[in-house]
Amino acid sequence: MLLKENIPATYVFGKIKKELIMVAIYSSAIYFVHQYYNFKEVSIPLTVPTILGTIISLLLAFRSNQAYDRWWEARILWGTIVNDCRTYTRQILTFVDSSYDGEERWALKERMVKRQIAWCYSLSRHLRKQNAKQNLDAYLNEDDLNTIKNRENVPVALNELQGHDLRTLYKLGWVNEYQQVAMDETLTRFINSMGGCERIKNTVFPATYSVYIHWLVLFFVLLLPFSLIEFFGILQVPLVIAISSAFFLIEKMAIHLQDPFENMPTDTPTTAISRKIEQDLKQMLKDELPKDIDAVINKQQKTQAVFYIL
Repeated sequence: MLLKENIPATYVFGKIKKELIMVAIYSSAIYFVHQYYNFKEVSIPLTVPTILGTIISLLLAFRSNQAYDRWWEARILWGTIVNDCRTYTRQILTFVDSSYDGEERWALKERMVKRQIAWCYSLSRHLRKQNAKQNLDAYLNEDDLNTIKNRENVPVALNELQGHDLRTLYKLGWVNEYQQVAMDETLTRFINSMGGCERIKNTVFPATYSVYIHWLVLFFVLLLPFSLIEFFGILQVPLVIAISSAFFLIEKMAIHLQDPFENMPTDTPTTAISRKIEQDLKQMLKDELPKDIDAVINKQQKTQAVFYIL
């Protein structure tokens, strides 16, 4: 995604480079034909492209708003994923007491947290139609990798594994039933956010609407030189290019925003968000290192000894 405040002009106009070249050739040809081949009687009143341009502006504004709504909804869903990942990790680290059987409980907590990091990266690639199993070795153990090997929807498979480990925590008595329900609700929210992203991805923007607007823009550009040439002469060429570029840029912007999971610079930055989630979750794990468990056990033993003496 483009994160810079100042977007390079080469990137902006590079998206409509072909269109502008064609407009420049067309408007220049109209000028030479009009000037040297006695084509001056062909003229279109300026009010015609003005009215047409107003109509196109309204249609482009509507389409841009709809495209931005899709992009913004995707960003909201990933913001929810960020919050739920932090909440789920906090629940794992605080609900599961590591004062007893510290190594076993720590290993299970670490596995669940790292699996959640893998879930974020896999969801990002899944939405972009990429290989969702790529580069997950650093976060998943061999059993988890074997489980997702033949699964098409990797994020769903990882969420299911989280549910199995949650059931294990409850059966071992490491969390009570209220804590299990709270953590299961967090897992459900992950699936809800994923479903919202898939809905945006799989709901195609009406193709006929896009085609109609595109043809109207082309028709507007074709009429524009005939309306401006009598007033501006050769200057109508850069003027037509400037006016056309505004319409083409707005149209391109709407096309890019309407699908926020296409691995383009205008996408929702799911990879960057996943990296941020990884940093936060690893930091939370770091604060729960096994060496701290020994200190907790020693402190608890001393407290029990004091109570015994009393």
